[in-house]
Amino acid sequence: MPAPLYYKQNRLKQLRAFCFAARTGSISLAAEELFLSQPSVTLQIQALEREMDITLFERRGPQIKLTPEGEILYQLADPLVEGVDKLQESFAAHYGKLESGELNIAAGESTILYILPQWIKQFAEAYPRIRIKLHNVTGRDGMAMLRADEADFAVGSMLEVPEEIIYRPSVTYDTVLITPKDHPLAGRERIRLEEISPYGLILPPRHLSTWGTVKTVFSQHNVAFQVALEAGGWEVIKKYVELGLGVSIVSDVCLTNDDKVARIPLEHYFPGRSYGIVMRKGKFLSPQARRFIEMMDPEFLQDDEVAENAS
Repeated sequence: MPAPLYYKQNRLKQLRAFCFAARTGSISLAAEELFLSQPSVTLQIQALEREMDITLFERRGPQIKLTPEGEILYQLADPLVEGVDKLQESFAAHYGKLESGELNIAAGESTILYILPQWIKQFAEAYPRIRIKLHNVTGRDGMAMLRADEADFAVGSMLEVPEEIIYRPSVTYDTVLITPKDHPLAGRERIRLEEISPYGLILPPRHLSTWGTVKTVFSQHNVAFQVALEAGGWEVIKKYVELGLGVSIVSDVCLTNDDKVARIPLEHYFPGRSYGIVMRKGKFLSPQARRFIEMMDPEFLQDDEVAENAS
């Protein structure tokens, strides 16, 4: 016998409370986002657990963690809750009236500076009333935002793709050595790692992927390297190379004709660096997110894996 409408309405409230708690990892944060009291959110989740005869969270003081059953229910329920919450926007978009809403994109500084501008400009001109939020985050923090549904998707470069994530490269850039224009290596068309070894490298911080890639390539060829300076951001690195404080290995996505540095190809040692859209499997894509993705990578949503795992 079908459940009465009253219980169906309650079920939506229960699922919303559960999904917000799962996203934030906190009953109190879920309550803040839902504009409810903590006891109210707790009661909704407890009622859902009781009716489904399962335990959804492991509770460790203020911290909560999904149980295996909770993980499965979250994967099923979150797209439904998000779909209902954004029903008005989806309905309007269906009739070509994408005039409101918000688009949240997580990306690193280099992606925001060098890759996204043309697409952001195109989207803003087409949909001027959509609020765009660019979250300047490292790869680790960007993944946390995706898992917590704090971003619609991310744009960046990935070497290892977690099981719950979809990543599709759309553009690839070569790796180059940059030096001051008056450096002994400047003007070379090809170079060996042994020739770079005597000069101090200016690299991003150790926890970022560039450092690990440089270390791996030099180690594979049994060549030592030395680091003269750690600096965050390609613009900062280019400036210090220009000042003669060292040389650097960068992706040529960050280079322009105005840069006062010499560049030497390193594709015979380093693979190209790809950038693309990163999304959580099972993520409900808002109309705004779909339109942006269609602009940036028209084939992304046609990909079989994406179609199978995206809502």
